[in-house]
Amino acid sequence: MGTLYLVRHGQASFGADDYDMLSDLGHRQSVRLGEYFAHKGLKFDAVLTGTLRRQAETWAGIAKGLQSPPEALAWPGLNEYDSEAVIGAIHPHELEKPDSPEMYRHHFRLLRDGLAQWMAGVVTPKGMPAYTEFVKGITSALDHVRAQHHGKNVLIVSSGGPISTAVGHVLGTSPETTIELNLRIRNSSVTEFAFTPKRHMLVTYNTLPHLDNENYKDWITYA
Repeated sequence: MGTLYLVRHGQASFGADDYDMLSDLGHRQSVRLGEYFAHKGLKFDAVLTGTLRRQAETWAGIAKGLQSPPEALAWPGLNEYDSEAVIGAIHPHELEKPDSPEMYRHHFRLLRDGLAQWMAGVVTPKGMPAYTEFVKGITSALDHVRAQHHGKNVLIVSSGGPISTAVGHVLGTSPETTIELNLRIRNSSVTEFAFTPKRHMLVTYNTLPHLDNENYKDWITYA
């Protein structure tokens, strides 16, 4: 039996002109996770990452903290959905950048509604695939891991949407539950699957073992 670790990227730049880059804290979270893996003596036989900048930067930080990291395989199917396009599909008017708790809540209410409609096939956000194709991109990575890396330790570095979709696929959850999993996942969190050549099995979800210390209490973020 193998073990697959799915890591969400570190804190990105929510509210900035370019979200797709890690903040200073996001870089620190990523290096800290790599250091934790190294301290535990965990070595990865294979690594898959999405091709977004924040995902690649997270893997670079993890690799910095690891000892002798393997070369990562880029897997575009692990890329995140475009949240602005999802919101734009149901709210065509431009939103102001959120700068207050109420504006943040409004943003995520729209995102939750847009995701539900996308998943149901009601809308197709601009520049994005149908939800069924998005799912195929993620399950193709899971299929690859099972077929090529039986009995090994594998790391996937991705984002909240693909990771929650992978968990929903494995558990057979409803779209509503998958959305809730997505919106509660933390930056640099670790989700663990055990796997055989036939299936994946959820072991843990959304854990932060590398930040389980009073010194890191301010490092826990969601965006």
